[in-house]
Amino acid sequence: MGQFKVLDHPLIQHKLNYIRDKNTGTKEFREIVNEISTLMAYEVSRDMPLKDVTIETPIATTVKKQLSGKKVAIVPILRAGLGMVDGVLSLIPAAKVGHIGMYRDEDTLKPVEYFVKLPADIDQRQIFVVDPMLATGGSAIMAFDALKKRGAKNFKFMCLVAAPEGVKALQDKHPDVDIYAAALDEKLNEDGYIIPGLGDAGDRLFGTK
Repeated sequence: MGQFKVLDHPLIQHKLNYIRDKNTGTKEFREIVNEISTLMAYEVSRDMPLKDVTIETPIATTVKKQLSGKKVAIVPILRAGLGMVDGVLSLIPAAKVGHIGMYRDEDTLKPVEYFVKLPADIDQRQIFVVDPMLATGGSAIMAFDALKKRGAKNFKFMCLVAAPEGVKALQDKHPDVDIYAAALDEKLNEDGYIIPGLGDAGDRLFGTK
């Protein structure tokens, strides 16, 4: 079973409160989502593999650790996931970026896949799937379905706010996925939104209604 971890670092919690506030505007919302994503990526990448390398400092030759070359791909679930990409890239600038497009059918509340574009070597990469909200879990489940269908094996899911229902649904369908959230909220309402949540992350990121 993959792990579920709330990254409750004080800076993450402090910044998350700003974007929960309904009075926070689009510019600030977008900037803070990036900042939280960078802080989260620092924690989520903690177990990336290392190898010994020999380097020469100005003083001596020494053997030290560096990343062992496991390549990274960041895969946002469109469209709200786009808001988290730059934050992760600022920490891992060599990562490639794939995209998985989902929209929520307003009648059924079920996700519908409309676009998948991934790096050709996606099966060899450590994948960070990013989406600000894990609500019903439907979009995340479908995203991992799409990745596994294309040979991906090594992945983690990063979100800002998770609902217990979404965590359980994703763990039930994809028990091999590690889930990282900045917060675990109370529950979903009858419309499938997280309580207390932060509203519609896509609309708040992009200034749409």
